[in-house]
Amino acid sequence: MSIGEDIQQARFESEFHKAAVNILFTGGWLHHINAGHLKKHHITPEQYNVLRILKGSHPDAMRLLDITSRMIDKNSNCTRLVEKLRAKGLVSRELCENNRRQVDIGITAKGLNLLKKIEQEGPAWKTAMKTLNKKEAEELNRLLDKLRG
Repeated sequence: MSIGEDIQQARFESEFHKAAVNILFTGGWLHHINAGHLKKHHITPEQYNVLRILKGSHPDAMRLLDITSRMIDKNSNCTRLVEKLRAKGLVSRELCENNRRQVDIGITAKGLNLLKKIEQEGPAWKTAMKTLNKKEAEELNRLLDKLRG
């Protein structure tokens, strides 16, 4: 289905406007798919993003600022996300030995196990992306990188 059909809009002011709307709509569509998949694990896509970032640095802990800089959604409240994950036992927060103003955040064994379970199921976005072949995915990545560049 075309973007015009999906949002019931027959005309756009330009192909550039149509492309921008299409990117925003498709991003929301993928987010919705992932949110539905992660809901059964009682985490949000933003929390999942934080867990994946922490897994990438494991066993080393990270500072809040470093996590925030790597997040997909830069507008997410990383402090709140980390606190919710800590309350679930998925991450730990400890004062840095060398700098009492710094908090070190790390993923727990429970957090690693949850990620392993989710990854074994296969991320929902993989199913959504199956309509593209490898060459098309490479071209899409190239164009999106070019757009941000």
